[in-house]
Amino acid sequence: MNDGSTSGELADSLRTLLSRLSPGDRLPSSRELIKEFRVGPATVARAIAALAAEGAVVTRPGSGTYVAQRTRLRDEGSDTGTDWQTVALTDRAVDTHLIADPLGPPPAGTIPLDGGYVHRSLQPTRALSAALARAARRPDAWDRAPAGGLTALRTAFAHIVGGSVAPQDVLVTAGGQSALSIAFRAIAGPGSPVLVESPTYPRALTAARAAGLRPVPVPLDADGLRPDLLADAFAMTGARLLYCQPTFQNPTGTVLAPDRRRQILDVARASGAFVIEDDFARHLGHGGAVPRPLVADDRDGTVVHVTSLTKPAAPSLRIGALVARGPVMERMRAVRLVDDFFVTRPLQEAALEVLSSPSWDRHVRSLGTALRERCAVLAAAITQEIPGAALSGLPTGGLHLWVRLPPGVDDAVLTSAARQHGVAVSAGSRYFATEPPAAHLRVGFAATADHAELTLGVRRLGAALMDLDPKREG
Repeated sequence: MNDGSTSGELADSLRTLLSRLSPGDRLPSSRELIKEFRVGPATVARAIAALAAEGAVVTRPGSGTYVAQRTRLRDEGSDTGTDWQTVALTDRAVDTHLIADPLGPPPAGTIPLDGGYVHRSLQPTRALSAALARAARRPDAWDRAPAGGLTALRTAFAHIVGGSVAPQDVLVTAGGQSALSIAFRAIAGPGSPVLVESPTYPRALTAARAAGLRPVPVPLDADGLRPDLLADAFAMTGARLLYCQPTFQNPTGTVLAPDRRRQILDVARASGAFVIEDDFARHLGHGGAVPRPLVADDRDGTVVHVTSLTKPAAPSLRIGALVARGPVMERMRAVRLVDDFFVTRPLQEAALEVLSSPSWDRHVRSLGTALRERCAVLAAAITQEIPGAALSGLPTGGLHLWVRLPPGVDDAVLTSAARQHGVAVSAGSRYFATEPPAAHLRVGFAATADHAELTLGVRRLGAALMDLDPKREG
């Protein structure tokens, strides 16, 4: 096999090898495969990643790659009794390629630098458990909750948002992702364009496409979304909807500059468009002042605000809210009523108790301090271990760093190689609605156990990069 061979050809050769091995047998090391098949490290990484995605092999950090346990499958082409479904199902498949992990679940011991939630040690676990236990003992615990959410919880969300937002402007949802799905389906019809920041949150792209919408990217800079390009995008596409994250944007951490906040709303209003403001990071500031939500200063019903308690609390506190005024709120209430009637009452009661306790403010402050320290540790480690990488800036909130990779490095290949070295990171290409302008990684600092694990994870990432290009200096 020569140097021009593809990873697909190498994967085919390895499948032949696997057929002669038994489950649990160890495959030759990457260096041995490079020497035997006369290919580069990147080709080996791609081939192993493809086999792992198929379930043919499993990788064990620090140990190697092994033949996976085989399961009995039906013969290809055999009639499974469900072939008729291919004809009956219409073209409404949900594209999950941006949010599905092509490498599969990470092996035990993998350091999670791709996490989107805070580590258990940073969660208010004791307060959540106590609140849920008390909520379950209430006499009305299992009664039907109001479709819009408990009045007291809606009042609490209205207070968090501020401005002139009232409880009747709030719709409680099962987390932020549910809120996004409701908003996309309620506001725009299938086939409509939706303007999005570039880069942006992959699950928002997936939710928009599942609603039949067409994401159109609008670039960011250090001050957030560019109003001049936004106006051009509205004019060229005829879009009536913009999705954005003005505060601690995911993945870049950018905060929309004060002078642009008014401009963005003015451009949207002039275009007769709604703005979905995803305010997921309201409680994830690193100790400094957090800007007011756009909706707090919106008097015309332009902004549909999305917020959630999941990120600052725990993954299973699936409580969020939509905030809006006018007919759009009635439309969203109708969608929610059709979807699931209401959010389970005990979880709403628990969320309300946690939010209403003085310990919540203490938790948010301590979480901000911890995130600021972790952010600094991660940035220092990347500067030390990943020569040639560039940070977009040190964010003042959020859970991630946005890292531009050195020239010539493929983010998908590095992500796969990093997994083999025992660290998980997110390929930057997942965050773009169209072709990315450069290779990036989103690297998280909230999901690891401590600072030492953060540093070790970046060291493993640096080792993966070195394996892909041994000439690169460490």
